[in-house]
Amino acid sequence: MSIRPEDIQRVKGQGFLNNKGTDCFNARILTTNGNVSTEQIRAIAEAADKFGCGRVQFTSRMTVELPGIPYDKIAEFQAFLGEHGLYTGGTGPKVRPVVSCKGTTCQYGLYDTFGLSEKIHERFYLGYHDVKLPHKFKIAAGGCPNNCVKPDLNDLGIIGQRIREVDLEKCRGCKKCRIAESCPMKAVSVQDGKVTINESLCNNCGRCAGKCPFDAFGAGKQAWKVCIGGRWGKKVGQGQPLGRLFTSEEEVLSVIEKTILFYRENGLPGERFADTITRLGFENVEKAILSDDILARKDEILKD
Repeated sequence: MSIRPEDIQRVKGQGFLNNKGTDCFNARILTTNGNVSTEQIRAIAEAADKFGCGRVQFTSRMTVELPGIPYDKIAEFQAFLGEHGLYTGGTGPKVRPVVSCKGTTCQYGLYDTFGLSEKIHERFYLGYHDVKLPHKFKIAAGGCPNNCVKPDLNDLGIIGQRIREVDLEKCRGCKKCRIAESCPMKAVSVQDGKVTINESLCNNCGRCAGKCPFDAFGAGKQAWKVCIGGRWGKKVGQGQPLGRLFTSEEEVLSVIEKTILFYRENGLPGERFADTITRLGFENVEKAILSDDILARKDEILKD
């Protein structure tokens, strides 16, 4: 291999991962949460034939990789992608491409996961693209507690919630309770002629919303749970939920920003966010993230 190590590292920062023992690279093409147009799909296929080895691969974070891109073709390859609104990246100690489930179209989705993940992509992947962090920082948005995209195994995970609206005065204690039948967690039962909820079992999945024919259970209110400090890989750890639910997308976006700022300010070089939380204590990290004080230092924190 004739490429200098510093050049391998330089193009890695642009989304090109060296194919070991060769002068070729995997080119990591970014998508907005896995959404690409049919025109872009055709362009990716053409790029694979023109610059690579005619193969297309997909990553767990919904990016597309083309193997076999020669080092001396990287600039030409990037220019070709740019003509079709595509670009490479998604590597290095920074915010990584966001992933989400298909909650926008899934029958169990509690919110527009595509819409929120696109806002996160614009504001924190693109907007924070030049912000160096102690290590990589992964964000995932799940549409409901089914956790198909495993939000709690990311540095920051978002889980759709439905806050119950219950009027027990309207409950008639039906022998065959539709609410109890609809609950996948078996958190609902009828006792002494009234519906009873086991709060330790309920996960706010919203399956009960609107199921009572007497309107004892309303449509519920939209909310989001945010977990921090998850990760997978050589070390696997489940993130811990913050102590409150958030009731607007702007609140969710704000807590993401405060978390990133906190990590940049307090994380040690090479330290994953989960380890930062362990070192400083979850309660202390949570307190800082739920406060707006860190936003007053945003400009100072983001200085090089």
